[in-house]
Amino acid sequence: MSDSSMQLNAGDLSSAVDRLVTAILSANSDGQFALVGLRSRGDEVAERILEQLASRGIEVPMGVLDISLYRDDLAHLNFNPKLQSSEIDFPVDGTHIIIVDDVLFTGRTVRSAIDALMDYGRPAKIELATLIDRGHRELPFAPDYTGVFLETERMDYVDVRLVQTDGEDAVMVTKNPA
Repeated sequence: MSDSSMQLNAGDLSSAVDRLVTAILSANSDGQFALVGLRSRGDEVAERILEQLASRGIEVPMGVLDISLYRDDLAHLNFNPKLQSSEIDFPVDGTHIIIVDDVLFTGRTVRSAIDALMDYGRPAKIELATLIDRGHRELPFAPDYTGVFLETERMDYVDVRLVQTDGEDAVMVTKNPA
């Protein structure tokens, strides 16, 4: 039997987005960057960051990237990935890009995102913003901006639920009994 409990609520997630925005602005006060949210949920986090930036008078471009076909575990998945469109309507060449994702775990999603992004051009710089860093990296990627570090065991499952996608803001961690 699995043990599932809510780890973060709507207020916690709102505070995590606030921390991301503060850190991004601290390092990039000139506003010379673009956000690229990863489907799905990284795009919603990016939209929240974009809204907070706009409320402070900072307008930056935002794109959405679907990395489904770039995953290195595609052949091992037991389901057909739901392919969605990518929408990057600004020039990537020479642009400082901040990739936004909901959870950073092994680093494989980040590698896939960089591969996919490079098909659009050669950015001047790529940084990573993640709502939740849960550790347990397999590849040498670290976030430049983190909303919250969530302690988990390697085999735990982290279920991020966001209002636009799931109807609520919450994060549940399910312990793997294995």
